[in-house]
Amino acid sequence: MPELVLRAEQWVSSPPEVVFSLFGAGAGAGWVFDAQCDRVAPGEPVSLSAPLAGGGPVEVIGHIRAVRRCALIEISHDQPWRGRVRLRFVPERGGTRVRLVAELDESGLEWLMRRNGLPTGHGVSGNPRLGLLTTKSGPGSLFAAATDNLATLAIDEINAEGGVGGRPVELLVGDDATDPAVGVAEARRLVRAGCRTILVATISATFVAVSRALASEEVLLVQTLMNEGGESGALRLQYGERPGAQLVASAATLMRAAGGRRWFLAGNDYCWPRSTHAAARRILPRLGAELVGERFAALGTRDFSPVIEAIQASPADIVLSTFVGADAAAFERQAHEMGLRDRCLTLAPAMDESTLRRVGPTASAGLYAVSGYFEQLPTAGNEELVERYRAAYGRWAPPLSTLSESVFEAVRMWWLVASRVGAAEPRRIAEEIRRTRFELPRGVVTLDGGEHAAQRLHLVEAHETGFRFTRL
Repeated sequence: MPELVLRAEQWVSSPPEVVFSLFGAGAGAGWVFDAQCDRVAPGEPVSLSAPLAGGGPVEVIGHIRAVRRCALIEISHDQPWRGRVRLRFVPERGGTRVRLVAELDESGLEWLMRRNGLPTGHGVSGNPRLGLLTTKSGPGSLFAAATDNLATLAIDEINAEGGVGGRPVELLVGDDATDPAVGVAEARRLVRAGCRTILVATISATFVAVSRALASEEVLLVQTLMNEGGESGALRLQYGERPGAQLVASAATLMRAAGGRRWFLAGNDYCWPRSTHAAARRILPRLGAELVGERFAALGTRDFSPVIEAIQASPADIVLSTFVGADAAAFERQAHEMGLRDRCLTLAPAMDESTLRRVGPTASAGLYAVSGYFEQLPTAGNEELVERYRAAYGRWAPPLSTLSESVFEAVRMWWLVASRVGAAEPRRIAEEIRRTRFELPRGVVTLDGGEHAAQRLHLVEAHETGFRFTRL
């Protein structure tokens, strides 16, 4: 398909050198397109909001590819589609015309059409189709930045090995926009297109909504990332880390590091944070902790000062942060600005490498995470995966994390079983997965009791824009 471009522009009553110097300052700071980044240099993470093709502004998440001071900033982006944006600074009428040109490939065009309510479709195919429901827009899009890349890498590799039954597997992707209702509509679209298995890498609220909406469909749903469980059934698999296990693996070490045992619970107001807080109320007191407060904020919140002030008014030593995606990054940056880091450590079970890059090296001091996978995991299988990923998508592609790498592993698990029983047999696939031991980049994974993935968990500490392992 020929490459398309979308254009947008804004005029600013300041010379190019002033407009350029404000790049990354965000909304309300005098810069167009609400661009946010800490430093204008190749490789630096960046996001911006551009009015492209109607339907409201599109949030673009990527990294700076090239810079020509006061003249050009080029951005390679992975969300909501993979492409490139060029910003040109043109002197005009005593000010600056900022011209934005965005490349649009087939997947980007399809995303924009669905976003604007236009029909898209995939015709009948004789090849097996695997669905992926992920988060390409909305507050959760930050943690899913590498998901498409890893799913595509897995599909390319299994097709190179013969696909399923000698036929290539087709990957069809849906975007829940961090909204369960949108997720349900996208899941139904994937089912209509012939997907008998759908991998769901979204917030838990979407998985729950989709699971219930598709209760009468003969479709296997696999929740790939960390979750609270609860959606059991023959056609439901939930692989990811569970809150209770994460807390047991990390709480004692965190209390030793903090030199205190008082915890404050704070997170987004939806099912996974509430379930994690419930696990904390059940587990932490048994480990010698004291709970001193709790607050929630809606998904998409940008001013967390009421939550931070409540924490500061408490005697907390540790914050259990259950914010996700862009909300997690915004909360951590504001917590640092308001001085919370001077007295509290933070355990953020859902903090991943892509989100940490947006937190930045200064605001991430004192931040810990716990999960079954991190990009720095020193296993041979993971080192090989990281090499293949970087070879395919470049040195500045979004980092791998448990939230995205779990999709790569889920594709491989599905393929290993579907190759034996057939892609059109979701019940048999689920049965075989439940009794198979998998050697994966993160290590050995089995479904403990059929509904929970047994895996080793690692506690890590933020270090600049990456993580370093701590001793459990």
